[in-house]
Amino acid sequence: MTGAGKGPDPEKICTLFGGIARRYDRANTILSAGIHHFWRTALVRWSGAGIGDQVLDCATGTGDLACAFKKAVGEEGDVVGTDFCEAMLEIAPEKARQRGLEIRFEPADVMNLPYDRDTFDHSAIAFGIRNVSNPVQGLREMSRVTRPGGRVMVLEFGQVEMPVFKQIYRAYSRWILPRVGGWVTGDRKAYEYLEKSSARMDCGKDFLGLLQETGTLVNAEYRGLMGGIAFMYRARCV
Repeated sequence: MTGAGKGPDPEKICTLFGGIARRYDRANTILSAGIHHFWRTALVRWSGAGIGDQVLDCATGTGDLACAFKKAVGEEGDVVGTDFCEAMLEIAPEKARQRGLEIRFEPADVMNLPYDRDTFDHSAIAFGIRNVSNPVQGLREMSRVTRPGGRVMVLEFGQVEMPVFKQIYRAYSRWILPRVGGWVTGDRKAYEYLEKSSARMDCGKDFLGLLQETGTLVNAEYRGLMGGIAFMYRARCV
């Protein structure tokens, strides 16, 4: 399982996602039947973010979670979307403009965020923490830039444990997802990586241990989505 030790190679991850950036949204919509948007909306709602709040979205990719947060905080609030893969980040500003949302996007690595302590009311990361070389350090950085009492939110894939459904989803992840993802984006390896990285990532109660290991997050809790296909996590900064 992925913990505080050595994880994915950042350069390889950036190259992998940079190569599919222009077709990433289309693939996500096809592979999840659009359900990933509902998961992001659920994460924003669970965060408690409201009008006027300041939010940091790490590993924002093409900006979907940042857009969802911006709708919650309104014109009075601010959302900053960051990603260390600039090829992914290039798509986000236009997406926000098309939705009439004013969001600041800038390159940044969650392992070393360029923001002062206690800058944001909430920080979040969706489908990105498994790609961080040291997840605990990334979570610790997110908590550092979030004010005391604010929340760190995580949305990530998990492992299905329900009988029968487990076998069905495992077959889909191993055989169908890479083929369809490869057909849509032209890079099957990116979706083979998705299956492998999800399978080795701590989830559920095990992921709570990573949040607690930061030493800066308390009251960690989680909610499973669709039988464990994905999980939402929430913890409060001290």
